[in-house]
Amino acid sequence: MEKNKSIFYHNEKILIFFLIIFSLLINQYYGNKGIFPLDSFSHFDAGFRVLNGEYPFIDYWVTAGPFIDYLQAFFFYIIGINWQAYVFHASFINALLSLATYFVLRNFKLNIYFSFFYSIIFSILAYPSSGTPFVDHHSAFFSLLGIYSLILAIKNEKKFYWIAFPIFFSFAFLSKQVPSGYIIISVIFIVILHSITNKKIYLLKYTLISSVVLIFLLFLFLHLQKINFSVFFSQYIYYPMTIGENRFENLNFTFRGFVSHFKFIYLAAAPFFYISIKNILFDKNFYIKNNFYYFLILLSLIVLFIAHQILTKNQIFIFFLIPIFGAFSHIYLVNKNFINKILTIILIIICIFSAAKYHFRFNEERKFHELSGVNFDLASDAKKIDKIFTGLKWISPQFENDPDSEINLLINVKSYLNSDERKKMLMTNYSFFSTILNQNLHSPSRWYLNNGVAHPIEGLKYFETYRAFFIKKIKDNNIEVIYTIKPINAWFFKGILSEKCLETSNLDTNVSIHLILECDDLK
Repeated sequence: MEKNKSIFYHNEKILIFFLIIFSLLINQYYGNKGIFPLDSFSHFDAGFRVLNGEYPFIDYWVTAGPFIDYLQAFFFYIIGINWQAYVFHASFINALLSLATYFVLRNFKLNIYFSFFYSIIFSILAYPSSGTPFVDHHSAFFSLLGIYSLILAIKNEKKFYWIAFPIFFSFAFLSKQVPSGYIIISVIFIVILHSITNKKIYLLKYTLISSVVLIFLLFLFLHLQKINFSVFFSQYIYYPMTIGENRFENLNFTFRGFVSHFKFIYLAAAPFFYISIKNILFDKNFYIKNNFYYFLILLSLIVLFIAHQILTKNQIFIFFLIPIFGAFSHIYLVNKNFINKILTIILIIICIFSAAKYHFRFNEERKFHELSGVNFDLASDAKKIDKIFTGLKWISPQFENDPDSEINLLINVKSYLNSDERKKMLMTNYSFFSTILNQNLHSPSRWYLNNGVAHPIEGLKYFETYRAFFIKKIKDNNIEVIYTIKPINAWFFKGILSEKCLETSNLDTNVSIHLILECDDLK
C-alpha cells in the first residue's frame, strides 16, 4: 500500500513549494494587469514617504492603513523602489495566507491532496482580485491569520498560538479598523467563554501579556515617531467612527445584497454549520468541546465579513471564504457513508466552479478595479511614465479606450512638477509622483474623495481639525503653489481656504495650479 502512494505524499515539501510559487506568481501577474488609480497607488507614495522620514498622522491624514505604509516601506527597502516590489507586497501576503490555510487544514488531519486543493483555490480568490496592497484585504487577511491562530490555540493549547493571535489582530486593526474591529470584539467574547467553561483561565495570561505588550509597543512607537496620541485617536479612531455611524444609518438590507451575492459561501459552509448546530441541539456537553468554539469562531468570521462587505458597499472580495468553509465542511463530513461522499464531491465542484467564475470576473476582467469590459489589448507600457513601472500594463477605467492619452497626461504632470522649483504641494489620486521625482510633494492625504471617507469635508465632524491640519502643512512647509489633477480641483478647498487665498489657473484640461496668496486664513 505504501509503495503505491505518490511521491507527493512522501514529499509534502514539493506541494508546499508549488503552493508558495503559484500563490506568489498569480498575484504578481494580475497585479500588473490594469490599474484603478485611487486604489492601486494608495500605498505607493506613502511607502516611499515613510522610507524617507515622513510619517502618517503627522505628514498626511490617515483614516486607514498606517501599518501597510510601514510594511510597504520595508519592501521598498529590501527589494528596491519599483512597481514590482509594490505588487510583491500583496503577493507575499497571498502566499503567506495560502500557506497558513494549508497548515491549518493539515492540522485538522485533512488529506494533503485536499488541503493542497483548497489552499490553491484560496490563493486564486484571495489577493489577486486587487493585486496591489489594499486596506480591506490586509485587514481581512491579518484577521484571518488571527482566527487561524485562535483555532490552533484552542486545538493544541500551545503558548505560541495564544501569544500570536493578538499580534495578527493588531496588524489587522492597524491596516483597517473594520472588519478587524468586529472580529476582535467577537473573539474577546469567545476566548473568555472558552476559558470559563473549560476552566482554563490560565491560558488567558499569555493572551493578556501579549495584548498588553502590544499596546505598550504601539504607544512607544507613536512616541518615538513623535505622533501625538490625540492626533492618532482623532484621525484613526474618532473620525472613522463617524463614517461608520453614517453607514449604519443608511444601511439597506436586501435579499440580493445579503444572500444572492454570497450564495457560494453559504453553500460551502452549509454542511459545517448543519453538523455543528445538530451537535448543539443533541449533545448537552457540546458547549465545552473544542468543536463548539470552532463553530462560534467561524460563525463570527462569515457573519462579520459579509456584514462588512454590505456596509462598505465596495466590490466584493471575500470569495476566498468559499474554499475555507468548503474545507471545514469536508473535515466535518468524517463518516464515509454514501451521502457524505456525495456531499464532499459537491463541495469540490462548488469550489472549482466558484473559483473559475470569480477568477474570470475579478482576476481576468479586473472587476475590483472597475475594468470589466475593458479591452486589455489596448493596455500600454507603463514604463513610458517612468522606468519604476516596468512590467505594468497600463489601462484604467477613466481612459479605457485611450490609455496613451492618460500616460501622456501623467508625463506632462511629471514635467510640470520637475521644472517648478517652488515649494509645492500635489493633490492627486495618482499617488506616485513623490516617488518618481524623488521629491517631497507634501500631499496632505493618501486619497481624495468628495464623500468624506478619506478625509473630513465641510459639514462633517472633525472638519475643523482637518482644516487646521491642512493649513499647518502649508505654513510649516512654506508651500507656494498647489497642483491638483482631476477629479480633484477647487471643490476640495471649500471651507478650508477662501477664494482670497488662491489664484487658480489651468495648465490643461486635467491639471490645475493654485497659487498661494497672502490672506487671513494663512496668518
